[in-house]
This record gives sequence, C-alpha cells and structure tokens, in this order.
Amino acid sequence: MTENRTRALLHWLLGGWVLLVILAAFFYAPSASGFKGESARIVFFHVPQAWVAVLAFCVNLVASIRYLRKRNALDDARAAAAARLGLIFSVLATVTGSIFAHVMWNSFWNWDPREVSIVILLLIYAAYFALREAIPDEERRASLSAAYAVLAFVTMPFLVFVVPRIYWSLHPDTIIGATGKLKLQMESRMLQVLFGSLAGFTGLFFWLYTLDVRLARVRLARRGREEA
Repeated sequence: MTENRTRALLHWLLGGWVLLVILAAFFYAPSASGFKGESARIVFFHVPQAWVAVLAFCVNLVASIRYLRKRNALDDARAAAAARLGLIFSVLATVTGSIFAHVMWNSFWNWDPREVSIVILLLIYAAYFALREAIPDEERRASLSAAYAVLAFVTMPFLVFVVPRIYWSLHPDTIIGATGKLKLQMESRMLQVLFGSLAGFTGLFFWLYTLDVRLARVRLARRGREEA
C-alpha cells in the first residue's frame, strides 16, 4: 500500500470515527441528571476541544524549544501551526462553554473564573501571532516568537488548571474536581462516548497539524530552490 493510500485510509477512518462519536453523543449516551434538557451532551465536544487546545500549546512549546536549540525554520513552522490550532480550539471551547452557560444560567457570559482565565489565555496566544506579524525579519521573528511561546506556556497550566479552582465557580466539575483528581462518576456509556470523542479530536488535531507542517515544508523547499 502506497503512502498516499495509507494517508487516505487513515483520513477515512478518522472521519468515520468522528461521525460515529457525533451519533453516539446524541443517540447512544443517556441523558445526565442535574442539567437542563440535554445540555450535558455538550461535554462530549467541549472537553475534547479544551484538551486539544492544551495539547496544541504543549506541541507549540516543544517545537519552540527545538527551534531555540537548532534554529531550524521547520521547527518554527511547527510551533506556529500548533499555536494556530491551539487558538482555534480554545475559541471553540469558549463558544461551546458559552452555549452551555446560556442553557443553564440564561446568560452566555457570567465572568466566571474559568471564563476569565480562558479569555486571558486567548489574548496571550493572540499576541503570539501579533508578534509574528510585526517582525519582518524571518530569523528574528522565529527567535522572538519561540522565546515568547516558552513564556506563554508558563501561564497556560496556571490559567487552565489553577485559577478556575482557586475561586468558587459556576462551571461543573464533571471531569476534574476541585482537588485536581479525575472524576469518573459518569455513566459508563457517557464515559465511552467522552473517551471516544477525546480520541477523535486528538486525531483531528494531528491530521490538521500534519497538513499545516507539510505545507510549510513545501514552502520552505520552494524558497530554498529560489534562493539557490
């Protein structure tokens, strides 16, 4: 089997898996008690989106450190691709969280500690791209962006895991409790769908990330030929 056929097969499998997760989220998982209507089903999308955002920022950190060590332009492209996806999935997590808040508390925004912390995180990583756009010199841009990414990542665990648990929060501790321990008191079918969704969203992230990096590799190769 050729490499292209293998990729195509993996893409079809990923698409089928995500479709299966979506169907299971609405037709297989039971309703949860303590929530208005079917609002709890948003956990199957909100939590994986937040997880992928954290994963993306971790990849951004690793690629940024690699660039600072080796000064490889491809590592800079990897870092930018990961940060871009992290920002996108952070926005998606914010939107789905706001929809849930509107269903539960009749307001899209309540200035909850978790809502405030995600907005700060969005601003921090939006500034990463503002920095990249503001510096025309490629090597200087890559170096400063990598250094900024390392500093930005230091704030990420604090904003995602610490701040929301310091103060009282409207946000339900469905997955991770106030003590930081994993809570698995969900009904078994809900857990199956949640973990399936986490796997599907993780696969989706790596697929999009790989596409972005492959495009960057092509651009760098083309520029190398033009400069030769």
